[in-house]
Amino acid sequence: MTLIKSISGIRGTIGGELGDSLTPLDIVIFTTSYAFFIKNQKLSSNTIIIGRDARKSGLMVSNIVSGTLIGCGFDVIDVGLSTTPTIEMAVIRENAAGGIIITASHNPKEWNALKLLNSFGEFLSENDGKKILSIAEGKQFKYSKVDKLGSYIFDNSHNLKHLDDILKLDLVNVNLIRKAKFKVVVDAVNSSGGFMVPLLLERLGVKCVKLYCDPNGNFPHNPEPLAEHLHDISKLVSSEKADFGIVVDPDVDRLAIVCEDGSMFGEEYSLVSIADYVLSHKKGGNTVSNLSSSRALKDVTVKYKGTYKAAAVGEVNVVEMMKKNDAVIGGEGNGGIIYPKLHYGRDALVGIALFLSQLAERNLTVKELKETLPAYFMSKNKLKLKPEIDVDKILLNLQMQFEKEYSITIIDGLKIDFKDGWVHLRKSNTEPIVRIYSEGVTKEKADIYSKMIINEIKSLL
Repeated sequence: MTLIKSISGIRGTIGGELGDSLTPLDIVIFTTSYAFFIKNQKLSSNTIIIGRDARKSGLMVSNIVSGTLIGCGFDVIDVGLSTTPTIEMAVIRENAAGGIIITASHNPKEWNALKLLNSFGEFLSENDGKKILSIAEGKQFKYSKVDKLGSYIFDNSHNLKHLDDILKLDLVNVNLIRKAKFKVVVDAVNSSGGFMVPLLLERLGVKCVKLYCDPNGNFPHNPEPLAEHLHDISKLVSSEKADFGIVVDPDVDRLAIVCEDGSMFGEEYSLVSIADYVLSHKKGGNTVSNLSSSRALKDVTVKYKGTYKAAAVGEVNVVEMMKKNDAVIGGEGNGGIIYPKLHYGRDALVGIALFLSQLAERNLTVKELKETLPAYFMSKNKLKLKPEIDVDKILLNLQMQFEKEYSITIIDGLKIDFKDGWVHLRKSNTEPIVRIYSEGVTKEKADIYSKMIINEIKSLL
């Protein structure tokens, strides 16, 4: 059993002992800590938005969270079965003090988590997360008396309001999409995307072939939308002669595309492709992604005379950099699209609408569209080290070795930029592991960079 408390929330496996898994009492403690943190903000609103994905434990966790917030004196608006971006937007729409999303994202079904939002519908900063952890550690809780208890409202209208807001966007060309008469296969891993994605496609006039779209929480495969987990949709897209396939994770903040022949478009290229479309209409616009994302986004940005910036890994860091640089689009290479015209959060639904608009406007197949984008290949590895090894010292040695000849970035681990690729090294905060991501103009080149760095680390040891 596993329980992980971090600055971004609490997550763990359901069932087990207190402090060793995500038990009801752990949920109460962490929800109360968040409620105390929000109270200390002294905001004008007394409302907290909650919502969940379709995990089997979701309703149980949701009931505990809502009851605890009410006991702390907060009014709860429960969006119900929904998506992470929908709940983020509901916080903004309701002028709420914050929000709690009940989802373990791409983790397997035995996991669940509480993701915590501020009054802007965005994930908490590192400092705010630390404050909540400190409150949880102290457990100096005082709950509201009976006349000061909060209230509860169930309001799932925010699901449709989210779709309405997407369809109103200037760059979502509803008429052109309808004229294209697309046929699309959807794999929503039996979670919230199982009804939200088909609803969006229906309103866009797209024929939807459903695969694993029953939101019952029985994930038919590993829910992380990676190529090795997507054999079923790959076959169905091909056999159905569909225009392409759409894959979302359980809370619908990551988007993966499958080409018309069943091959993978590439999770890195969801953001790159959509950014290319947005920038073609917003020439000179700036973009942001994290350090572990494809260089293709930078290339596309430069093509349209914009400026690209890289942020530390983590959505909150990307959003902060996007605001600082007035980016028109950004996100993460795992299929996370952040489109500020809608909101500052990863949103697969707006990504789908923008991708369909691009495809309809350019009158290309998905494979043809991919060929118009800069070609890069990525390699992802990790190196296990002994617990006594000083990982920071290793990274510093590598920095000193390479900085004389190559561009170095140290805002998040160590990134070395070569002429035709890069390597990014990050240490794990929970175990003695160095994650090594590399990218090159060929798969062989990416592998060479990874092996070179791994050999350098071994020589330092």
